Amino acid sequence: MNRYYRRAQRRAALYVSLIAALANLPVFAQEDADKLETINVVSTGTRAGNRSDTDTAAPIDVINIDAIEATGALETGKLLQKLAPSFNFPTNFVSDGTDLIWPATLRGLGPDQVLVLVNGKRRHQQALVNVQQSIGRGSAGTDINSIPIAAIERIEVLRDGASAQYGSDAISGVINIILKDQTDHTDLGVEIGETYAGDGDQYRASLNTGFKIGDEGFINLTADYLKRFETNRAGPDSLRVDPPRVTQRLGEADMEGAQLWMNAEILLAGGELYAFGGLSRREGDSSGFFRSAGDGRTIPQLYPNGFLPTLLTTTDDASLAVGYRHAINDRWRWDLSINRGWNEFEFASENSANVSYFYEPKPGGGIFGETPTSARDGTLRYKQTTANFDVSGDIDWGIGAEPLYLAFGTEWRRDGYQIIAGDPVSYQYGRANDRSVQILNQAGGTAAAGIQGFPGFTPGTEVDKSRRSYGVYVDAESYITEKFLIGAAGRFEDYSDFGTNSTGKLSLRYNFTDTFSIRGTASTGFRAPSVQQQYFSQVSTNLNSAGVLTDTITARQGSGLYNAFGLKPLQEEESKNYSVGFIFKPTNEFSLTLDFYKIRIDDRIVFSGAIGPEANSTSCTDATVCPIAVLLRPFNVGQATFFTNAIDTDTKGVDIVTEYNTELANGAKVGVSTAFNFNQTEVLRVNSPSSLFPASVIFGQEQITLIEEGQPRQRATIGGNYGIGAWRADLAFNYYGSVAGEGFTPGLKQKWGGKWLTDLAFSYNFNDDFKLTVGGNNIFDVYPDKWETTGPDQNPFPALGFKYGWETLPFGLNGGYYYARMNYRF
Repeated sequence: MNRYYRRAQRRAALYVSLIAALANLPVFAQEDADKLETINVVSTGTRAGNRSDTDTAAPIDVINIDAIEATGALETGKLLQKLAPSFNFPTNFVSDGTDLIWPATLRGLGPDQVLVLVNGKRRHQQALVNVQQSIGRGSAGTDINSIPIAAIERIEVLRDGASAQYGSDAISGVINIILKDQTDHTDLGVEIGETYAGDGDQYRASLNTGFKIGDEGFINLTADYLKRFETNRAGPDSLRVDPPRVTQRLGEADMEGAQLWMNAEILLAGGELYAFGGLSRREGDSSGFFRSAGDGRTIPQLYPNGFLPTLLTTTDDASLAVGYRHAINDRWRWDLSINRGWNEFEFASENSANVSYFYEPKPGGGIFGETPTSARDGTLRYKQTTANFDVSGDIDWGIGAEPLYLAFGTEWRRDGYQIIAGDPVSYQYGRANDRSVQILNQAGGTAAAGIQGFPGFTPGTEVDKSRRSYGVYVDAESYITEKFLIGAAGRFEDYSDFGTNSTGKLSLRYNFTDTFSIRGTASTGFRAPSVQQQYFSQVSTNLNSAGVLTDTITARQGSGLYNAFGLKPLQEEESKNYSVGFIFKPTNEFSLTLDFYKIRIDDRIVFSGAIGPEANSTSCTDATVCPIAVLLRPFNVGQATFFTNAIDTDTKGVDIVTEYNTELANGAKVGVSTAFNFNQTEVLRVNSPSSLFPASVIFGQEQITLIEEGQPRQRATIGGNYGIGAWRADLAFNYYGSVAGEGFTPGLKQKWGGKWLTDLAFSYNFNDDFKLTVGGNNIFDVYPDKWETTGPDQNPFPALGFKYGWETLPFGLNGGYYYARMNYRF
């Protein structure tokens, strides 16, 4: 037992003693109960402007600043994973760019099926497309970690379909991040931490400050820096090296990032001129698969013991929203804004080689015998410009118990996507890139082209495309009686590339008493195919089973190969979303909500499997006998992948949330919250878009497993806090249900069981301005299950050093982590 675990046991014993002491508390003073009611007025999912999170017709989580600071999380994605059980943020490794930008999902759906807003305005997506065997394969979501925690005042999570209210992507829900607007002080935060294993050091420094502009204007500024050192939980590789040793990097990637954010508003001509946005840069250092000494993809003269290629990734993000709102009268106002977002993702390789460069025959005899060991592999760029004009207010319509709240408006959006080729050495087959030249590797087979680890984007995959869309919407709600709330929304959108779409939503709520209500919604939704899915293309060169150099291309929509396969242009995903639930709030201190939901998605866009030629078709020229081989041959590729509307899915689930806050007779404040999410996604149908290949080839069982079982079907969070005087204690139990995968071993499914993780933190306020927090995440040092190493489910990956899993781990494999944080206000 290592010293870190012994320390964890001692800390756990102390924590248990403290919890036991806290359990022996005096009865709270009932007469003070009314003082503890917290009203969380929400701006997401309703246009009324006066609804709290328990007064709406759809379920909404409000995560306030106290809860944010209590988690010990350093990144926004991990923060949400701890506090919103319907949110998933799995850790990835050996997954190319997905090692740096982890996919964020809601209610078990995809990263691009949740809409992210900042201050109520649409947030742009990332340039990176997840094409590895990870959650969200084939999608490009929103880089939620580009928004620093220090800039956030609160987060509102709408757990309901909202396409009719907000447009494309809002199938599983909406995450609205509200930025700080305070001007009273400057907050400085410094945090350091380390895993029990002694690696994964993290250092964070943040600064938030605000200044008044005039009587009611403000500007709030945030600077944030984070350095995260890698963790590595790889075991010895007994299959590729002798004697066995660690050859892989399996854990969180090395990362360094800095962010600058701004939120501002000034009074101008009787209205408010506002602006917000930020800059973010993060750099990652991860690795691919180890190349062993005898492998044809290595070079003994350069790497006699084999090598592990290094992938260096950089993501830059920038956004700026500027708007002006003005009152029409005391009941109506308008809001005009324009929002520009930009994301760039760059790939580079080190500790690598282009094998074909090294072994290329040299004029006059012999080989060149040299190759660069690093290269720039290419760049992805995504740009979005959104303009909105909204009008909102209320009218006395003489029917209900309150005015009719109305909102209507229009949105114009332009989305652009660009791929920039890498250095020639990153993709070329020899210096001349001439496939007719025979280049043999050390084993006598055909030498691999391009840089090892991540072959670069070629000039043939370069693209610079854009599309435009506009939409109009109307949203209304009111209590038509003292107890009965009705809301309705409708939206029409027109896209320049795939046409039009109309969606609608109906929301109902009935208050039987002051303490018990039922609510429900029914809506249609959609998600437009992203420009990333429409225009992403990549060529990777590999050796097939016969040892022949084979190009595998991701054929973009509209390309010659895409059309030759008879594939249709991507269409929107269409959804039907239903929810029904109740709210029970017997006192100001306690509330319980329970909501069932069902989400049916038709024509869901997925990334296909590799489509190769028919068996024994090398010399076949008859399209009736070997149609795929005949189609691939003119394009000089051996395999193809593409995006297609191939599956229909059904997601069912239930969310249960409780909140309890009270004050004890001794003046101590106690809060307890629980949240549970149970969900299940089922692939109802797989449809082949072409008569040339069956559905099982387009989307095999291993991909169905990723959709159905790759994310936890059960999630739970049980949290409590106790504060008295200058002291505060926060305790949280997080449960992550089991997950399964078979992406790299089709037909051989591996399941990783559910686990409870425990977080604990203690804070002490030395005065009103200085606070110190010490704590631990996963204090009992829980790890995922290990791979099966015996029996019929034995997997080859443990022999390669993979101990705990790979594809879908929801909480990673770092183990226990402890930290200290200092907050100073001046």
